[in-house]
Amino acid sequence: MFEKKTIRDIDIKGKKVLVRVDFNVPLNETGVGDDTRIRAALPTIQYLLDGGAAVILCSHLGRPKGGPDPKYSLRPVAEHLSSLIGKPVKFSSDCIGPEAKEAAEELKPGEVLMLENTRFHAEEEKNDAEMARQLASLADLYVNDAFGTAHRAHASTEGVTHFLPAAAGFLLEKEIKYLGQVIANPQRPFVAIMGGAKISDKIGVIKNLLTRADAILIGGGMANTFMKAQGLAVADSLVEDDSLGIARDLFEEAGGKIHLPVDMVVANQFAADAESKTLKVQDVPDGWRILDIGPETVKAFRAIIATARTVVWNGPMGVFEFPKFAEGTFGVAKAVADSAAVSVIGGGESVAAIQQSGLADKITHISTGGGASLEMLEGLELPGVAALLDK
Repeated sequence: MFEKKTIRDIDIKGKKVLVRVDFNVPLNETGVGDDTRIRAALPTIQYLLDGGAAVILCSHLGRPKGGPDPKYSLRPVAEHLSSLIGKPVKFSSDCIGPEAKEAAEELKPGEVLMLENTRFHAEEEKNDAEMARQLASLADLYVNDAFGTAHRAHASTEGVTHFLPAAAGFLLEKEIKYLGQVIANPQRPFVAIMGGAKISDKIGVIKNLLTRADAILIGGGMANTFMKAQGLAVADSLVEDDSLGIARDLFEEAGGKIHLPVDMVVANQFAADAESKTLKVQDVPDGWRILDIGPETVKAFRAIIATARTVVWNGPMGVFEFPKFAEGTFGVAKAVADSAAVSVIGGGESVAAIQQSGLADKITHISTGGGASLEMLEGLELPGVAALLDK
């Protein structure tokens, strides 16, 4: 159950609405490289326009060093958005100050204004009250639709809510509903799939999932750390030696809930064209490294996934950027797509993998926020959500 006010609960007609979107998208020479995040915000933008609001959009893009940097400008994003909504998107080359103020004042109902990158001001990430006040002064209402940054207390995500009535957009609501449901009240059996390079990033998540999930399937680089902690030789594979103790403790605490790979695809170097072979986990030769889970592991994981009523997946099973070492990730993706479970996928790499596999339309919910979805799975409160008005 979503406990915060959404844009359905507020009167928007004739109002200027400042919307925090997550338009942190890849850019290339011709413009926007991948517009998934922009498209995800369209239902909120369209609803506000149809309801007679003037829409002012703000977002960050990349990691500029606290000052303007043309390569992180949101101008190409504004142009791309204009092509998606079929109407002009005005642009202000600053997000606060006289130009932004004037552009906001002139904006009429049914029009859209995009502000320049909020991170061109160092005050954004410091959650500076004066920057938040200036942003808020542009509008009558605030809407947060940027789930990808909801775990950060910044001027444009948390600070601004101290100066304007604040509600959630449709994307934020959808994200919290799906991820919240998975954590609070999953249909069982509940299977969690965890991958990616590091266990240290996900200790809190695994601890929380151990109390909630019926099975946790572990692949990717983090599986190597678990296997080494169990006394298996992993040769030159990626391992976090300083996390071996915690991996050992988690495995014991799990009481059989954690399932590790039984076979591996190993390579003689970290390269797309490396020599490779499939071996049992205890047979990794010196000088070789594990780059993917093997077919027997995919089969074992598939059997567990097939019984699930809820599946949450974060992190790939191997180095899927190299086609030779993508079979494990794609095999798990297919198992999730084929299952009857409610499936939620979060984290940039797992999302990229599911899109590459062509199975995205078979997934119940694909999250737009990596860090935010991890923090929710860890059971943490997100500052950008906590700051919104309660229903």
